[in-house]
Amino acid sequence: MSSDGQPVEILLAEDNPGDAKLTKKAFEQGNIINNLHVVDDGIEAMKFLRQQGEYSDEARPDLVLLDLNMPRKDGWTVLEDLKNDPDLGRIPVIVLTSSEAEEDIVKSYELQANAYLTKPVDFQGFLEIVHSFEEFWLSVVKMPPE
Repeated sequence: MSSDGQPVEILLAEDNPGDAKLTKKAFEQGNIINNLHVVDDGIEAMKFLRQQGEYSDEARPDLVLLDLNMPRKDGWTVLEDLKNDPDLGRIPVIVLTSSEAEEDIVKSYELQANAYLTKPVDFQGFLEIVHSFEEFWLSVVKMPPE
């Protein structure tokens, strides 16, 4: 729960239905009350973030979990667009991807990602990531005001 007693709004941009399902299940078993919204490509992510079209009534996310390899608009472009937008640029973005490549890590931080996490391969790994994520990002870190 956020400091104002409201659920934390999280946007997961993930094109792999299996990974999205594991992430959602892990957050359901976590300790932080949250609303996890899932989109499956970069164009939908930007529409959600800008509250356009079918997302016009959605709450603006407090945090974005971003896969890099998505169709239509990849995570790199979403990250760059988000961080260059004066209305969205303060939303923390955690890259959550399968890549362990050093150049992907460097590029993510150059584009102002707030953190880079490699996806685990099993549900227990997702639970551990979510628990660590909750402990740090949702309990310790002070989030910027909207």
